[in-house]
Amino acid sequence: MQTKAVLQKKKQNEKQKEQKNEKQKSLAKKNSSDYLYIVLRIAALVGIVFLLIPGCNPSRITSLMNRNLSLFTSGASYSQLTSGFGKAFRKAWISESSMRMLMFSSLACCFGIVVQGFSTCATLGNNRLKRVGTTGTLLGSVIALLGLSGILSNYYNMKNLPTANKLGVVLPNAFWVLFILLIVVAVFSLFLLVAGKKADKSEKYEIEPKFQLLLMALPFVALTILFGYLPLLGWRYAFFDYKAGDVLSADNFVGFKWFTYLLHNDATRNDIVRVMKNTLGMSALGLGTSWVSMAFAIFLSEIKNNRYRRFIQTFTTVPNFISWVLIFAVGLSIFSADGFVSSLMVNLDKWESGKNLLMSGNHVWLQMLLWGMWKGLGWGAIVYIAAISGIDQELYDASKVDGAGRFQRMIHITVPELMPTFCVLLIMSIGNILSNGMDQYLVFENSVNSSAIQVLDLYVYKLGVTKGLIPLTTAIGMLKSVVSIVLVFAANKIAKIVRGDNII
Repeated sequence: MQTKAVLQKKKQNEKQKEQKNEKQKSLAKKNSSDYLYIVLRIAALVGIVFLLIPGCNPSRITSLMNRNLSLFTSGASYSQLTSGFGKAFRKAWISESSMRMLMFSSLACCFGIVVQGFSTCATLGNNRLKRVGTTGTLLGSVIALLGLSGILSNYYNMKNLPTANKLGVVLPNAFWVLFILLIVVAVFSLFLLVAGKKADKSEKYEIEPKFQLLLMALPFVALTILFGYLPLLGWRYAFFDYKAGDVLSADNFVGFKWFTYLLHNDATRNDIVRVMKNTLGMSALGLGTSWVSMAFAIFLSEIKNNRYRRFIQTFTTVPNFISWVLIFAVGLSIFSADGFVSSLMVNLDKWESGKNLLMSGNHVWLQMLLWGMWKGLGWGAIVYIAAISGIDQELYDASKVDGAGRFQRMIHITVPELMPTFCVLLIMSIGNILSNGMDQYLVFENSVNSSAIQVLDLYVYKLGVTKGLIPLTTAIGMLKSVVSIVLVFAANKIAKIVRGDNII
């Protein structure tokens, strides 16, 4: 009996060891597949870079193509693709059919990369969804590889033309990088499909909530990167002696020349001092009156007649959507020499002749502040109205029981509840203290008030567009961004000291 018990125990131990080994093997297999999925996702992100960055365009196989042309633009716009081929088409250096073939090949690459990107999102789900995503990445890579083969065929066709030297035929390095990347994606996808765990047909397509939230936020993150961080590549122009149409190279690299130019050139230094005074002065007036929108929202919420309240809110919000050009046209019809005000004053014998009040150089900052407040008052109050609607009504009911009047409720309940919102908006305004707009000052500027109305954005615009000093304007923009970031963190630090809590 004892021997039989020992044998049974040995069998149980061996069975447990086998189960443990199988579990370890399956766990190792799962970990290795997870790593492969991570590689696929990274490859999809790199593919998007090749899709949008002009320097990574694999279809730029001739020097006649624009250097700023991305793979997406090459496949989406034939006119952009052939914008520099007018002479080549006229002299029959190359046929239009070749360029159309190049466009369709680029479009196939774009479509394959997009399919690959969407498919990798599906790999965040359960096993069945991962199988679908892996199939999509394999299909996308194959489509993109077919597009690359079309680009390669166009390259060899152009290279064999007698006019190849005039066309400047060359195969960019980005072509081979993207080719290797797509091969890796195809091989890994095929391996995961063959060696991976088969999906159970009864299994539903599911994805974890945290990954659902990630995918929901992904488009907004992509837009932020595309329009917020990608343009920062333009900062490199500040370190080159660049003119529109030139090429950035070591020959025109000047280092920090344009940064020191701001301080060493007397005329530029005086202009910067004057412009900064106008910018900071107008921004300070804006910050000092930033409470007006909150006060307007509080008084508006106290109107009990819903129809009257909605009319006032709509009437004060509409000006925000009106162009500054139209606002200036309205102002011109009212305050010009033959406008409403001048005609009224002349008819009342107060003035001998009409006066153009918009041409006055007096109180320019105050004028711009009033125009800006009129245009943005209703729009700025929307956030506060939303915050007021979120205040607990029991606070107002309790205050009524205690005998508090309307103004006491406004001061002791509404205002304190709105202070966090006000502080957040104030910090954002402080961060944009050097970016107080350009449209308003551009349309209201004239020869009389130019020195008092020119703010930093308008000054940069004139330097870049009128004088073509692109590196100098880029340097100013860089310094403005650095100062804005410093101001945001400084304001946040002050808010922590005053309120005892961080805003950011």
